[in-house]
Amino acid sequence: MKYPVWMDVDTGTDDAVAILALHKLDCTEIIGISTVCGNSGLENSYRNTRSLNTVCRSSYPVYRGADKPLVREPFHALAVHGKNGLGDIIVPLPENETEYHEAAWEALYKAAREYKGKLKLIATGPLTNIAIAFTEYPDLKEYLDTILIMGGATREGNVTPCAEFNFYADPEAASIVLKSGVPIVLCPLDVTEKALLSPEDMEELRACGNDAGKFVFDILQKPWSFHKSIGNKGVQMHDSCPVLYLAYPEIFEGEEAGVVVETKSPLTRGKSVTDLYSDKQFEFKNALVVLDVDRKAFSEKLKELIKGI
Repeated sequence: MKYPVWMDVDTGTDDAVAILALHKLDCTEIIGISTVCGNSGLENSYRNTRSLNTVCRSSYPVYRGADKPLVREPFHALAVHGKNGLGDIIVPLPENETEYHEAAWEALYKAAREYKGKLKLIATGPLTNIAIAFTEYPDLKEYLDTILIMGGATREGNVTPCAEFNFYADPEAASIVLKSGVPIVLCPLDVTEKALLSPEDMEELRACGNDAGKFVFDILQKPWSFHKSIGNKGVQMHDSCPVLYLAYPEIFEGEEAGVVVETKSPLTRGKSVTDLYSDKQFEFKNALVVLDVDRKAFSEKLKELIKGI
């Protein structure tokens, strides 16, 4: 039995790798992909995601979403992902592709209703599209099985001392989604910063003999330059964590927790406030917070999926 999956992305080098992994999983069927402003602007995100259909030799429907956060100015990560968001690698769009003109939140809602509560939603960018969907369609929560999110940080952030990029970019959207009532698997920096592809892993993919492996090597050179400059031992595959969690939960560890997002203070904008390490506990547990991963198993499974494309 395959899980019907919708993916919401801001493609993004690590989103691109996550899409490749999801494409190759035997247990999933990609119903649609929605795009959002995040790592770079919406037009880059939209084009990059469509270009993944070329790499995968697929025809997944891709939808435009929000071109800015709910109430904030756009915030990007071009120093990590390059000017076009894809490591400055240009991939041709598929020939004779079908363009889909529905807004991302409309298409997501329609798919969720069609699959009658079985649809799993993977979100690897700012949560703007999903927050709009919940606002426009309050009954959406009845039609989603799970939301698997890359976002947040229970300890240190990567944009500010306390905030991770996706939650910082649109904290109001993150707050809405975490309060939605849908079961949530949250993959914060606690786990995603451990999910590395090393230089040796990247070389292995380049040498594996398929186009997808070379593509991954090429797009990761820009983020690798950034990660190397700050002393990391590889490129953090943030967005592949919720994808691999869906298929291989046994290689991860997590705890149920209450999680809310700070939206008011400029100093703590986007902070994930949890009761994981507190004597004081919230009255609710709204997320399974993933905190650790078997790094070797993670990289081996990710490489296996990419080599198989």
